Amino acid sequence: MHNQEDKIEQEKQEWKDNYYQNQPERSRKFTTISGVPVEELYTPDNISELDYLQDLGFPGQYPYTRGIHSNMYRGRLWTMRQFSGFGDAFQSNQRFKYLLEQGQTGLSVAFDMPTIMGYDSDHWRSRGEVGRCGVAVDTLQDMENLFAGIPLDQVTTSMTINGPAAVLWAMYIATAENQNVPLEKLGGTIQNDILKEYMAQKSWIFPPEPSMRLITDTLEFGIKHLPRWNTISISGYHIREAGSNALQELAFTLANGFAYVEAGMEAGLDVDDFAPRLSFFFNAHIDIFEEIAKYRVARKIWARRMKEKYRARDPRSWMLRFHTQTAGCSLAAQEPENNIIRTAFEALAAVLGGTQSLHTNSMDEVMALPSEKAVKIALRTQQVLAYETGVANTIDPLGGSYFVENMTREMEQQAEDYLQRIKEKGGVLKGIEEGFFQREIADASYRYQKELEQKEKILVGVNEFKSSERSRMEIMQVGPEVEENQAKRLNQVKQNRDGVKVSHSLEDLKKKASTGENLMPFILEAVRSYATEGEIIAALKEVFGEYRETPVF
Repeated sequence: MHNQEDKIEQEKQEWKDNYYQNQPERSRKFTTISGVPVEELYTPDNISELDYLQDLGFPGQYPYTRGIHSNMYRGRLWTMRQFSGFGDAFQSNQRFKYLLEQGQTGLSVAFDMPTIMGYDSDHWRSRGEVGRCGVAVDTLQDMENLFAGIPLDQVTTSMTINGPAAVLWAMYIATAENQNVPLEKLGGTIQNDILKEYMAQKSWIFPPEPSMRLITDTLEFGIKHLPRWNTISISGYHIREAGSNALQELAFTLANGFAYVEAGMEAGLDVDDFAPRLSFFFNAHIDIFEEIAKYRVARKIWARRMKEKYRARDPRSWMLRFHTQTAGCSLAAQEPENNIIRTAFEALAAVLGGTQSLHTNSMDEVMALPSEKAVKIALRTQQVLAYETGVANTIDPLGGSYFVENMTREMEQQAEDYLQRIKEKGGVLKGIEEGFFQREIADASYRYQKELEQKEKILVGVNEFKSSERSRMEIMQVGPEVEENQAKRLNQVKQNRDGVKVSHSLEDLKKKASTGENLMPFILEAVRSYATEGEIIAALKEVFGEYRETPVF
């Protein structure tokens, strides 16, 4: 065996000597998007220390490097879950039904900015934003209209909502109750990941402490009443969209996940009661091999920490399950048809990395909410990938690749180094408070932008191979009548509801917010009385206060 290794090393050196005597390399640095140097060739010596059983193992077995299910896509394809929502509940309901008719296998709700920030559509801060970047949801009636004609025991629903996640989840639960769907049959996910909001996306409401209290309340309520529901989707996606590189996305997301595990355990919950229903949400960027390595490392580190540090006994607690969305930040307004190509390659990376569900971006998303034609092409991209390319025929087809395994090993070590730095700084909350994550992301974003400007990285049609032709693509627009009509419907709900019942439910919620009692039952009561999201959030603000970020320069 050693003779063979020596011979390979000798032959490699001879090849390398000849390599540099032949045609010179292209005049650019060979690095990943994250700036990691890429060698000209990878051979067995790059993975000579790899222990197959310890480092890789088999699919469905610890440490899950090769996938969390033993048969992966040979048993069941990933869930095709297109992120959708715009205008009012009626318009989004029609889009949901259209996507289901086209073969989508799960729903994913995008909310508008007022809903995300906890404001009703008639609030002065909502002006001009109602229905623009997602669907407007003010009351239980909107949620009922959003899912009218869609049996909630027959689909799984993901909701991208964080600061007011408990309120929107309560509306979904109440909608299921009104459909006579038992809560134990409800399946889906609320993002509910407030830590990454402080790091990257900035759509917070309350300070960190009460925000974490709401999260542990949802964990506990889910354990007791919704066994099929994922109560947190720990999101690296938005960290990447804010400008981080792949390594930072990986390390910061895992750090947040471990922070939620610790918060749940400190609240008195058994780790094996809630950890199996923590899920993750990663970005699929354009650097295919770096992305694949990122997903493999995420599974491996999560499994090891959950088993060895947090002493989880249930193997399901060791499994990192994740949704993927192709990278919005990789798309360009110039020559938008190129975005179809970018998205296809990014989707390939997600599938080769073993994702459980996938959203493919539409070509026009960089300019507006996706049109019906564009979203159909995005869904068809997944379907062609699943049924025509053959990538789902075998499990972890790139496992054993000298390049992929070397990159996986290197990224694992770098991620562990980052996690150690975070620990030394006092943990995630302390790092947020001191601006550590914000600075790291800003620095990475600046470096990448400089690489584009200096053409060290090429973005086709943007900084190279540019066309003088202007895009004639028609984009989807949400008119001002959506805001007007939404405000009218909201006013009708307020006139027709039992005002005394609403007032009592909001007072009860405020009182309980001052105690350590789980708030989900009281949020549910307020929702059932048709209290608005804004009213519920305002009641909680009186007790919790509002968060103000310390500026980072």
